[in-house]
Amino acid sequence: MEPVFPTETLESAIRIDSHLDGAEGRSLAEDVLDGLTRPFKELPPKHFYDARGAQLFDQICELPEYYPTRCERTILSERAKELAELTGAVELVELGSGTAAKTRVLLDALSAAGTLERYVPVDVTESMVRESAETLTAEYPGLQVHGVIGDFERHLEQVPPAIGPRIVAFLGGTIGNFPPGSRRRFLRQIAGLLGEHDHLLMGTDLVKDPRVLEAAYDDSQGVTAEFNRNVLHVLNRELGADFDPDDFEHVALFDTEHEWIEMRLRARRELSAHLSGLDLPVHFDAGEELRTEISAKFTPERLEGDLAAAGLELSRWLTDPEGLFALTLSARRPL
Repeated sequence: MEPVFPTETLESAIRIDSHLDGAEGRSLAEDVLDGLTRPFKELPPKHFYDARGAQLFDQICELPEYYPTRCERTILSERAKELAELTGAVELVELGSGTAAKTRVLLDALSAAGTLERYVPVDVTESMVRESAETLTAEYPGLQVHGVIGDFERHLEQVPPAIGPRIVAFLGGTIGNFPPGSRRRFLRQIAGLLGEHDHLLMGTDLVKDPRVLEAAYDDSQGVTAEFNRNVLHVLNRELGADFDPDDFEHVALFDTEHEWIEMRLRARRELSAHLSGLDLPVHFDAGEELRTEISAKFTPERLEGDLAAAGLELSRWLTDPEGLFALTLSARRPL
């Protein structure tokens, strides 16, 4: 008997489009020129995530103090079937997909509902997108994967047109890294991906006891401290800087006025560094700080206000049993 081969190979089920053009290096240089020449120095948190930073963050997610990943996974596990039934989604778009670890819960639910047709991961790491695409098309018969290699802040317009009702997932509480004005602007851009029958599924960390928040960003094993200092390794490698990361201590504090966590690097002594790639000298006084991340925490009222400003309407508010973290489902407000 002649072997029978499937008419559609796994390769034909995968499409990967890259939209990286070298601008990422320019983005780092521009952010450094802007952030390290300000009176109060700061850098955006997206520059944490080189290969080492991604590994360290994976370790953080498993720490006992770091509840967000654990809580979000619990909500997804308990409510994915409900979300699949509510949305009737045939496609899942994930912004900042990474390894798609949590996404499998949603893919399982959509597959069990008989609606799953396509997964669209958006991420800057091409190898990670390709690996997950190959794994997922093997695990979910008939699944199409259309990967978009790019920065979700700059390449949302490259997300392919919907093939039916879609869920756009923005998980992990990443929306909290945006300052309020930028946050609402980005949510408006996400709303532009949504049609009449589409939904945004977003993870948001909630306001709570500052002691719980600060412990989550300053763990007893020092993994978060290494993750924070890793941005200096990035500057050394990519921009020819000569920082000694050990000259800086990790600081995590809760800003009660803005209700967000700040991570900072505090100079242990007076020091100067030079970034040869930019011909930029940088001076730190002893005790001077460099802000490396804000992570806003939300109340229902704040989140509803942000969604409303983006033309979105909250339809489901889902939390873990302790009320530490929320997943929200929203849709475009009817005209």
